[in-house]
Amino acid sequence: MNLLIVAATEMEIGPLVAHLREVHPSSTAKVLITGVGSIATAYALTRHLSNNRYDLVLQAGVGGSFDGSIELGDLVFVVSDQYGDLGAEDHEQYLDIFEMGLIAPDAPPHKGNKLHTPLLPVHELITLPRVSGITVNTVSGSEPTIKLRTEKFHSTVESMEGAAFHYVCLQEGVAFAQVRAISNYVTPRDKSMWQMKEAIYNLNNWLIGFIKEVEGL
Repeated sequence: MNLLIVAATEMEIGPLVAHLREVHPSSTAKVLITGVGSIATAYALTRHLSNNRYDLVLQAGVGGSFDGSIELGDLVFVVSDQYGDLGAEDHEQYLDIFEMGLIAPDAPPHKGNKLHTPLLPVHELITLPRVSGITVNTVSGSEPTIKLRTEKFHSTVESMEGAAFHYVCLQEGVAFAQVRAISNYVTPRDKSMWQMKEAIYNLNNWLIGFIKEVEGL
């Protein structure tokens, strides 16, 4: 399988990069580090896909969870993503870009305000809980913001790149998947409670196993 692993930072997939270089140099899997945030992700991925084609493009990274039942360090398969802060404040209310009438809810590649992953046979190999996500430029770190986003979007995880990744892959017509390891709960910001090392460890172990599985097909 012709596979591309996409990450915002090398820190998130450093163990995988080292594994591919030192242990499994014959792997055909490629790695693309886009930079942090939607703008960097959209630019880097679009530019790369304009000259390369893959059987699967897999975004891997850490993220925050709105769902306290998910254990820190656990992995999830984000099958839909949406814009978490693309819109306008209208006095005490927040209007997303669809409520503003700037994009129709089902304007391609959106369906019902979201960017869904078209599920294919290859996705059956990703045996992780399937969840929804939101993508933001400023991560949630205060009670008012957390309350607003929880009540409005009812999503499980939060990241800074997921929706951009989904958008580009849908527009380019390439099979894709977004996998996140939960490093923290979405609460008022307190990094002492995060489990970043554990999340990265689990994410990279899963990635190494996934690559071995798909390359054995």
